[in-house]
Amino acid sequence: MNHLKSLFKEQYNPDNFFLIAGPCVVESEELLTTVAEKVSGICKRLNIPYIFKASYRKANRTSIHSFTGMGDVEGLDLLQKTGQAFNLPVTSDIHSAAEAAMAAAYVDVLQIPAFLCRQTDILLAAAETGKVVNVKKGQFVSGDAMKFAVEKIKQAGNNQVILTERGTTFGYQDLVVDYRNIPIMRGHGVPVVMDCTHSLQQPNQTSGVTGGNPQMISTIAKAAIATGADGLFIETHPDPSCALSDGANMLRLDLLEELLEQLVRIREAVSKNVSAHHH
Repeated sequence: MNHLKSLFKEQYNPDNFFLIAGPCVVESEELLTTVAEKVSGICKRLNIPYIFKASYRKANRTSIHSFTGMGDVEGLDLLQKTGQAFNLPVTSDIHSAAEAAMAAAYVDVLQIPAFLCRQTDILLAAAETGKVVNVKKGQFVSGDAMKFAVEKIKQAGNNQVILTERGTTFGYQDLVVDYRNIPIMRGHGVPVVMDCTHSLQQPNQTSGVTGGNPQMISTIAKAAIATGADGLFIETHPDPSCALSDGANMLRLDLLEELLEQLVRIREAVSKNVSAHHH
């Protein structure tokens, strides 16, 4: 897990989970600053290593009418500026092999979308940037099969891999989380993150807007910490109902602090339990 150490530098805290959080998409500089300031303040207080996340472009919106981004370089530039202003590592997702090198000039962690986790050319292009690569587990893939994604990245000479659980397709319009995947994917020798917001999506609704279930975010997060997740991924926004993307399953920013406080306590209990077994 040495790549976490170099990613977080003085923020690194092996005793706690780390957090990947931010608004779904780069809407404006003001939004990024608001969220980064608030979340980094909470994380400092609770000693949670923090990676700021926002997408510079959304390539897989359900509807052609949905907002996709303000422009790639503009979005990436704002992400980088936000990271520098608050001294945080930043991440965004890429959607093609060609985007890997472009995005790597601005971000510290390249995120591979779940739908693309089997695309060898994207995994290799991301690996070759030398950045940390966070691969989201496909909705259609077992935790066990994610070892092939890890292998592809390592074969390209990059050992800095993170895997993210984000639920499994359940029928046509729902997802279910199988928590066995957290220990199974940790067995591949990489840190595992639980995506607490996308795992609650209800995709492909007839309205053309993905639905969600944000009141379940804390349930998903608590269970993930209890089952040994190394990190959590939570999309958050000051006013999700006005968000330009994924409003249905983002956490309202003012609810984050209380949730993180609860999670730190659960993590402490789980860690005590684990170390008791080892002695």
